[in-house]
Amino acid sequence: MKNRVLLKLITFSIATFCYIFVSQQQNIAEKKKAEPLIFILNEITWVYVGLSQEKKLDKIKYASREIMKLGKKPQKYGFLLLPEFSMLAFSSAIETLHMANWVSGKELYRFCTIGKNTKEVLSNSGTLSVAQYLTDEAPNDLDAVFICGSSPVTQIDDPSMETWLKLMASKGVSLGGVCTGSYLLAKAGLLNGYRATIHWWSISNLRDEFPNTIVSNHLFEVDRDRYTCSGGTAAMDMMLFLIGKEHGMELASTISEQFVCERIRTHEDPQRIPLQARIGTGQPKLVDAVQLMEANIREPLSSDDIAFHVGVSRRHLERLFKQNLDTVPSRYYLGIRLNHAKQLITQTDRSILEIGQECGFASAPHFSTTYKGFFNVTPSEERKLLSVAMSSSEPVGRKKRQLWKKSY
Repeated sequence: MKNRVLLKLITFSIATFCYIFVSQQQNIAEKKKAEPLIFILNEITWVYVGLSQEKKLDKIKYASREIMKLGKKPQKYGFLLLPEFSMLAFSSAIETLHMANWVSGKELYRFCTIGKNTKEVLSNSGTLSVAQYLTDEAPNDLDAVFICGSSPVTQIDDPSMETWLKLMASKGVSLGGVCTGSYLLAKAGLLNGYRATIHWWSISNLRDEFPNTIVSNHLFEVDRDRYTCSGGTAAMDMMLFLIGKEHGMELASTISEQFVCERIRTHEDPQRIPLQARIGTGQPKLVDAVQLMEANIREPLSSDDIAFHVGVSRRHLERLFKQNLDTVPSRYYLGIRLNHAKQLITQTDRSILEIGQECGFASAPHFSTTYKGFFNVTPSEERKLLSVAMSSSEPVGRKKRQLWKKSY
């Protein structure tokens, strides 16, 4: 008896709400918006027509869910564009949100762009973007703020920006990092105790500097009110995850199909292409050899040592590298060490001597000579060129193309 009375009370409340809402619509456009509620009202009327108790309850639950959806406000996201932000990562994020609105036929998301000190922000490709707001005039009703990071991460140093982000966090705004934007969040102490990720080029840097952050090499991480991704097209995967969580995976899958994506990657997918995929699963001994090289950069192994640990002769090891990678083991190993050195030179403030030792070079002159033979610039010149590019008023994309030509 009590359940029956409760059901009638719930039904009456929902029906009353629908009637009041529909009756208040004054014009055709507003009545059009009210059509879903009229449909819901029709559903509710069936509760009093020969339905079983179970079906009555299902009808009421369905109607309640639909009303909640209609009353839900759009999620409002702000994208903070740092100088040299990744245009690919930024576009992947906002295009996914735009497609969610287009596919659903509803305004599920609103988004805006925010500048740090100026509204005119250059991307890493040299494209000029004009932000809609500065940080001190950004909307005060944002649900989340995503930092579109720059490179190198060591250039991200702005106490006022950290203060603003802390203010956003204190207001209950969710915070996200796209590409290297995670670094700024960690620097502000806003990733302490959170799982987070960053572009693989900067993972070791994030781990070393911020031990209180749980750093993963996943494509993206969603941990409570912190959303971080590795950049590039991973921004789309993260947004699809958030959309699926909020509005259902059917919508996320439809968006993915619109983008002609083979599948939606999950947060558990690794950032880098697995070694087996890069080299080929048909050569397990070769894969083992490369894994040994990547794990022993500070104290390089000899070709004989690698062959012994892999379980082949040195001659067979050399044949594997020549046939599959068109090089010899020692040259490939040197490339691994020098590319790691290049990463440290461009992404950290560590001394050249320290970086050389980290990458297995006994002396600075030997490191400098070998580096120049590989990249056509010395480690010091590499860092100087980067510094000039960062401080130059010339579009960054053009400057980087010049550096590429000089380096290769």
